[in-house]
Amino acid sequence: MSNPYVPLLFLLAIGGGFAVFSVFAAAISGPKRYNRAKLDAYECGIEPTPQAIGGGRVPIKYYLTAMLFIIFDIESVFLYPFAVAFNQLGLFALVEMVLFILTVFVAYAYVWRRGGLEWD
Repeated sequence: MSNPYVPLLFLLAIGGGFAVFSVFAAAISGPKRYNRAKLDAYECGIEPTPQAIGGGRVPIKYYLTAMLFIIFDIESVFLYPFAVAFNQLGLFALVEMVLFILTVFVAYAYVWRRGGLEWD
């Protein structure tokens, strides 16, 4: 009897091999014309400005938005297995998932009311 993880390991090896191959192929075939502008940090077309020691102040809204993305990503991670095994789980799992979605919705409504989704 074969191990059921062999196809998964095979796919992982193919993905890792492709990643290593892509890095080496880009290094070999890419242009080698380096200049000062290419070696500078990319700032979206804006000239970089000197920052205060310690990196300066960053608005807290960036961190709140990042945490919202993480929360909704985690929600999707919990919803996907539920959707796949919905027929076998029964009513208890349905009630638990409704409570989970309701909790996330309450957090979303709170952030919306506080203005966390408004971009200035």
